[in-house]
Amino acid sequence: MGTTQPIRDKEELKKFMAYYRDTKPRPRDYALIVMGLHTALRISDILGLKWEEIYRFDKNTYAKHLFMREKKTGKPSLIAVNGHVAAALEGYRAARMPKPADYIFSKNSNPSAPICRSQAYRIIKKAAAETLKDTNISCHSLRKTFGYHAWQQGISPVLLMDIYNHSSYHITKRYLGIVQDERDSVFLKIDM
Repeated sequence: MGTTQPIRDKEELKKFMAYYRDTKPRPRDYALIVMGLHTALRISDILGLKWEEIYRFDKNTYAKHLFMREKKTGKPSLIAVNGHVAAALEGYRAARMPKPADYIFSKNSNPSAPICRSQAYRIIKKAAAETLKDTNISCHSLRKTFGYHAWQQGISPVLLMDIYNHSSYHITKRYLGIVQDERDSVFLKIDM
């Protein structure tokens, strides 16, 4: 399979998430991975985020929801900010001390400019190379991993279709790699 895949194995996923927290500490890169895995946003949407969109500087707290208009579809999206995202961002924010208008995932030398997609790709590929067996991992794998594990935990396919703005159940299954998993299980279960 040459297409981008979700990270299926939970133990590998834990190692992947922890790579920039424990093995090679980089708070920005760790927060990028955690945000990608816990929001199902495309990397282009994540890189466009500014601190004022998620952190309430006047109240010294994180917003309960992140509202954004998706770049690719133009559709509005309201995403709950869970504790994992807030904790990862807080470790980075405390070290960085950003201004409200700074990009969250900014260049080290210039907080008013976000890192580019290719830099985000290198960050993810490095963590994947060090922690995963699968080589078909990219920025989009974060988005797919969210849905794959939500599916495995019994989240309604209708909700996942809505989160991804897919028009059909079949598209969502194919997108998450569920179709191939189901096909594989048939071949692996047959005992003649």
